[in-house]
Amino acid sequence: MSFFIELIEATDTSRREMEALPKVQDMLNGRMTEEAYKAFLMDLYHIVWHFCPIMATAASRCPDGFIDVRYHLYHNIDEEKGHENMVLSDLGHFDVPASIVKDAMPSPSVQAMIAYNYYVSERVHPCCVLGMLYVLEIISSVYGGQVASSIANGLNKPLPDGFSFLESHASMDLDHMARLRELLQTIEDESVQKTVINSIHMNFYLFSQFLSQ
Repeated sequence: MSFFIELIEATDTSRREMEALPKVQDMLNGRMTEEAYKAFLMDLYHIVWHFCPIMATAASRCPDGFIDVRYHLYHNIDEEKGHENMVLSDLGHFDVPASIVKDAMPSPSVQAMIAYNYYVSERVHPCCVLGMLYVLEIISSVYGGQVASSIANGLNKPLPDGFSFLESHASMDLDHMARLRELLQTIEDESVQKTVINSIHMNFYLFSQFLSQ
C-alpha cells in the first residue's frame, strides 16, 4: 500500500468528523449568517497570515535528505504569499476595516493551531508541515467552492465579492493536492510517515475546534 493511500485511510475519519460539525453543515447548506461568516474570515485571516512563515520555518529545518520537501515549500510560499490580503478584501465587502482584522486577537483554537504547527515544524520534524498543508488544501479543494456558493446564496450576495478567497482556492488547491500527493509518495521513512499522519489528525482536530466555536 502506498503511503498516500495509507494516509487517507488513517485520517479520513478525522475529515468526516469535521464535515459533520453543525457549523460546517450550515456553511455547506447556505445557513451561515453574515455575522458568523465575518467571524470565520477574521479568524481565517490569522491562519492564512501564518501559513507562509510556518512553511518557511519547516523549510529552514529540512535536511538534504528531504530536499524535495524543502523545494516544495519554497514553491508553495511563492504561490501563497500575500493571500491574507484576499481575506481582508473579502471582509472589506462586509464593511470590516483591515485595521480591525489585523488588531483582533485570534480565537484560542486558532492560536493553538498556529502554535502547534510552528512547534512541530521546528521541534519534531519539518515534514510535520505537510500535515497542515494536507488538511488546509483538502478543505479548500473539496469544500471551498461549494462553501463559497452556498454562503453567498444564503446571504443573497453575488460571487465573487466577499468570497474571493474561498472561491479561488477551490480550484487552486486541486493542483496543490496533486503536487502534494506526488511529494508524499517520496517519503519512505516510517517514523516520518507517522509524524505526518499525526500532524494531519492534529490539524483536523484543531481546525474542527475552530469551527466548533
